[in-house]
Amino acid sequence: MEESTDFLNWDRTQLNKHYEALKEKYAGYKHQAMKLDMSRGKPSPEQLELSISMLDIVTSRDRLTAMDGTDCLNYGGVDGIPEAKQWFASMLGVRSNEIIIGGNSSLTMMHDTLSRAMLHGVRGSEQPWGKLPAVKFLCPSPGYDRHFAICELLNIEMITVDMLQDGPDMDAVEQLVSQDDTIKGMWCVPKYSNPEGITYSDETVDRLANMTTKAADFRIFWDNAYAVHDLTDQPDHLKNMLDACTDAGNADRVFMFCSTSKVTFPGAGVAAMAASVDNVNAIRKQLAVQTIGPDKINQLRHVRFLQDLDHLREHMKQHAAILKPKFDLVLNKLESELGGNNIAAWNRPNGGYFISLNTWDGCAKAVVQMAAEAGVTLTEAGATFPYGNDPRDRNIRIAPSFPSLNELEKSIEVLCICIQLASINKILTA
Repeated sequence: MEESTDFLNWDRTQLNKHYEALKEKYAGYKHQAMKLDMSRGKPSPEQLELSISMLDIVTSRDRLTAMDGTDCLNYGGVDGIPEAKQWFASMLGVRSNEIIIGGNSSLTMMHDTLSRAMLHGVRGSEQPWGKLPAVKFLCPSPGYDRHFAICELLNIEMITVDMLQDGPDMDAVEQLVSQDDTIKGMWCVPKYSNPEGITYSDETVDRLANMTTKAADFRIFWDNAYAVHDLTDQPDHLKNMLDACTDAGNADRVFMFCSTSKVTFPGAGVAAMAASVDNVNAIRKQLAVQTIGPDKINQLRHVRFLQDLDHLREHMKQHAAILKPKFDLVLNKLESELGGNNIAAWNRPNGGYFISLNTWDGCAKAVVQMAAEAGVTLTEAGATFPYGNDPRDRNIRIAPSFPSLNELEKSIEVLCICIQLASINKILTA
């Protein structure tokens, strides 16, 4: 009979023997003094090179004029040039008059939108959120640490909601928002969620759009960061949230965000938000005080380079050709090293930038610390939960995009060794 690979079926002698062999491998990696980083989902140099010709599209010899006659070298265009609005509208499946173009980062737009809500409220608010005794946000978790950081900065209380295979636990969400009018909003990464790689089901989208909220000015911050970041020819489908909210009679409920940061250049992208026309008009008035206009030349550059949806799809296929081998390497390595051991579980996303791995309860911090001591930097354990506190201390976010294949292979080998060491130690000390 073939020996079981399930650590729970091993006796102490087997476990101790394997533990010592793993410690020897681990020591070998420590002696290499490696400096490998898988802590953030950054595009690799090869991905950045895909867009390098964009830098030559707009030159001093070009007519730097938008389609409505706006001189892109001068002030104006507080909410973006028309062609940029049209381009983002087609990508998000909304209308041009439902779009506001921002600067380089969608995170900036989310931060500013929430900050304005704290200072002024949102359309329909009776008073600014910041003047209320308490403001709370629902945070599906594991989730995006930078969303949580915004809430911490603005002193917004975060309520953790479990992520399921079709999105947030909607039974919990519906119950919470129906009973508490201090819950003013909710963070969502609806397609290839960070870090779980989950795409919200049509039912989840409809329930979010239709649910009864005690706060009349409740808002969903819909961070569609990975809208076009597919890894396969059978990408996940995401229902249009603005359409769903409009159909439900709650058109003002959602603020949608996206950017080209992982399409072209993270350091020189273009961000956008979509919302109801009434929301857009209200926000535009506030923006007119905040800015005289974003970088219109960069908007021109992007529109002329990316052109239309067909060109965007072809461009993203080139990204996928670079990214998919890295995801495959990680997933294959996890399966070969940990499959059957009953000590870890991980997702297999169809897109996005992350692989979410769960260890046994109480092991994630130890694994991340051991990996760091061997020269492999991972996202801090707990970062995917509000306040940096993973109540089960088990989630680890893997970001395969930036390292080379060789670096990635070494990093995952170290990670797998650390997971096994932490797991066996937990059994032996129980």
